[in-house]
Amino acid sequence: MSAFQTEVEQGVSEVLIEEDALHDRIAELGAELSVDYAGQDLLLVGVLKGAVFFMADLMRHITVPCEVDFMAISSYGASTDSSGVVRILKDLDETIEGRNVLVVEDIIDSGLTLSYLMRTLGARNPASLEVCALLTKPERREIEVPVRYIGFEIPNRFVVGYGLDFAERYRNLRYVGVLADETAGLHT
Repeated sequence: MSAFQTEVEQGVSEVLIEEDALHDRIAELGAELSVDYAGQDLLLVGVLKGAVFFMADLMRHITVPCEVDFMAISSYGASTDSSGVVRILKDLDETIEGRNVLVVEDIIDSGLTLSYLMRTLGARNPASLEVCALLTKPERREIEVPVRYIGFEIPNRFVVGYGLDFAERYRNLRYVGVLADETAGLHT
């Protein structure tokens, strides 16, 4: 971190993934998706709010026809640990039956939220259902969920930036950073 921190960067103890590394890996994921879905239409389902930045950049690197829809799911509130209780706050606008669906997630932590989401969407009979996650924390996994496309595997640290938040703050950082312990009241 430079000697000068912007107001939004205060509370971030270190940069975990630099902006350039994010953009390079997302371009790679977009190219991989374009090959895997060649000749097919793809529906990207972004999980709000965290996946917005990732999904927007990912779409720019996908060369097959694609549409977008969004779901909002809550399992955290203002906490740094998943509550295990999952609620759908906003459901899809369109039906996914017979569609190739790619769930776009910002981070997979315990796997509880994603497991619930995959069961819910799978019951709607899509032609295919896969997951693309920017980040995954295997150390935190309570439920294993198959994730076909992964941007980065990260250690068990509470991260913010590039769409990820703590109490709705820090989403607008251009990188993924570690939230300082004293900021979140954490002791890791």
